[in-house]
Amino acid sequence: MKTDIAIIGAGTAGMSAAIYAKRAGKDVLMFEGYMPGGQIVVTPEVDNYPALGKVSGYDFAIGLFNQATELGTEMISANVSRITRKDGGFLVSYDGGEVEAKAIIIATGAKNRKLDVENEDKFTGYGVSYCATCDGAFFKGQTVAVVGGGNTAFEDAEVLASLCSKVYLIHRREGFRAEPEKVAKIKSLPNVEFILNAKVTELKGDDKLSGAVVEDVVSGEKREIALNGIFVAVGQTPSTDVFEGLVKRDNAGYIIAGEDCIAAEGVFVAGDCRTKKVRQLVTAAADGSVAALAASEYCSRD
Repeated sequence: MKTDIAIIGAGTAGMSAAIYAKRAGKDVLMFEGYMPGGQIVVTPEVDNYPALGKVSGYDFAIGLFNQATELGTEMISANVSRITRKDGGFLVSYDGGEVEAKAIIIATGAKNRKLDVENEDKFTGYGVSYCATCDGAFFKGQTVAVVGGGNTAFEDAEVLASLCSKVYLIHRREGFRAEPEKVAKIKSLPNVEFILNAKVTELKGDDKLSGAVVEDVVSGEKREIALNGIFVAVGQTPSTDVFEGLVKRDNAGYIIAGEDCIAAEGVFVAGDCRTKKVRQLVTAAADGSVAALAASEYCSRD
């Protein structure tokens, strides 16, 4: 089987790339080993995507998927295991076969690191969030916690402190990886309380989150705090290991590419797996369009 463009990943970036590549007249194969849509599928409500108003993450993803497939994008439900260069193009190996492609768009995204504690999956979308910018407004006037000690955790705490009545910042050490200026700013806020040398060991609630059990890592003492929401900011892991040797990655595993989305000759990258500062739906869609048009132009070269 041959195609012009093979897109690896069917999240917002990948499906946006498929739409633009098909509109450019290219043959497109899109690979996804899980459910199309990526991380946004589990988000109960999206209200920061221009012109859409409020929509569920699932409906957003289905809309993108339908648009891409109605244009003629072919979906292969399989994980890509290897990509190698062949005869000026690429050989994509996946669970069940191989495909030759002229260009590759990598849009595999990044997974939020979880706390790996009891009930975390149960309450994801029902009190547990991994994005304060996305979900903070749902907790206006309520009590929440941020878990983490890096810049993202402190940025999340700042966003939430402007919305919520009380914000706990829970970190397993005394010191922080965040920039000193960010730490000082959060420490000056009257509605933020630090819980240091501590880790979350369990999440409590019935249909939605109502509290968390926090353990002191020095003494082992545990206590339960009442919460309406908990925001996990302990980092992300990009899904890029399979592309080692094909593209360059930074120390965290993100594929190195600028706003032109070019990662290597004939290889383009879009969305959360790319080195970038802002990782939102709108920037993922933008990356997808940029990568698709660049890949389409690459395929049209003599």
